[in-house]
Order: sequence, then C-alpha cells, then structure tokens
Amino acid sequence: MALYEHVFLARQDMSPQQVDALVEQYKGVIEANGGKVGRVENWGLKSLTYRIKKNRKAHYALMDIDAPAPAVHEMERQMRINEDVLRYMTIAVEKHEEGPSAMMQKRDRDDRPRREFGDRPPRRDGEFQRAPRPSTPREA
Repeated sequence: MALYEHVFLARQDMSPQQVDALVEQYKGVIEANGGKVGRVENWGLKSLTYRIKKNRKAHYALMDIDAPAPAVHEMERQMRINEDVLRYMTIAVEKHEEGPSAMMQKRDRDDRPRREFGDRPPRRDGEFQRAPRPSTPREA
C-alpha cells in the first residue's frame, strides 16, 4: 500500500464538531476500502489567501493515509460531491513525518534570535549611529 498526506479545506460556517465528523466520514471510506488512517490534525479556522466559493476562511484538516490507490480515489470522489469541502490535495510520500506537522509547531516571533545594536552592519560612512536630522524651522 502507498503512503499519502491528504489536506482538505472545509467551509467556514461549519462548527469544529462538524469538521471532525467529516474527517471521521472520510476515515471510514478509507478503512472500508482496505486502508488505514494514521495521524489526523485539525489545523483550525484560517484565513484564505483568496476567496474560494465566496468563503474568506476555511477549516483545515490533515490526514496521514496508508491505503491502496482505489481507496484514495473513492475518498476524493466523495469530496468532489460534498458541498462542505472547498478544496483538497493528496500527495504521495515516501514515509510519514513523526511528531506534529509544520503547521502545528508553535513558532513565536520571540523564538528568533534578537539583533543587538552592535549586530547591524556599519553604514557607508563607517558609523553605527543614525545621522542627526537636519533642523528646519517649523511653521506654527
């Protein structure tokens, strides 16, 4: 059997429980056709880059699938019919990743190394400090 990563986007007006039910429905389709679903991640409601079928946001979900190709084709066929699914994408992979996906890893801006004042490269004139602004008389 082949290994796949499958991501789909569900409509924004669905509740998280309805999205979980949708995941369970497609998980049942895979298992009924001789496959199995490993990791399932719900990435939550996220903004879309552009509108899809008049939706500005969507619920994202990821499934790691170990199934024969006909099982994946059947799941995709049912997703095309379902109005709640906006988009889906299935990718064949060599092996499934261990641990949380890149979307679930918490990366804060505070985790990045901070640049100190002395870390900046020197300006063309060799100075680190900002040149004083020319004083112009203000009109009152």
